[in-house]
Amino acid sequence: MSRSNIGTAHSCVRPAGKLLTNNAIKTVVAFPFALGAVYILLFLFGQFTVPIIVSTLLWGTLSGIGGDIIQYWVVSSAPEAPEFSNGLFLTVGNLGITVGAATGGLFISALGIPYFVFVGFLSLLVSLVFILIRTRIYTPQNRSTNLSAKQISG
Repeated sequence: MSRSNIGTAHSCVRPAGKLLTNNAIKTVVAFPFALGAVYILLFLFGQFTVPIIVSTLLWGTLSGIGGDIIQYWVVSSAPEAPEFSNGLFLTVGNLGITVGAATGGLFISALGIPYFVFVGFLSLLVSLVFILIRTRIYTPQNRSTNLSAKQISG
């Protein structure tokens, strides 16, 4: 990969770090909706060359941003164990790719290639449920209370 390509990729993902730093919860909650919009574009315009190129570029950019979001989300849940968090991130990421590819293959064989994006939609729905659960249960205020309680009892 040439140096100019690395710079371009880095400049596309850099805003994700700023978004996460400035308002992590809004960024994480908005992400499934942004990715869902790209899936709609892929499904509706998949047979046309130029729209599919644009959609694929958006999809790839959001994929990079999604990696940042997932890394932040996992590490922020256990900042006292960064090695464990990173291992969990890698394990879950690989498992997600495996399950997603297998499910996508089943959808393609049963419904045809245009319908592979439904696997993405289903994944987005499941992720949105878990995002909303975590934002309700595991807020920064609750985290500091939980840490204080653990420190007192332990």
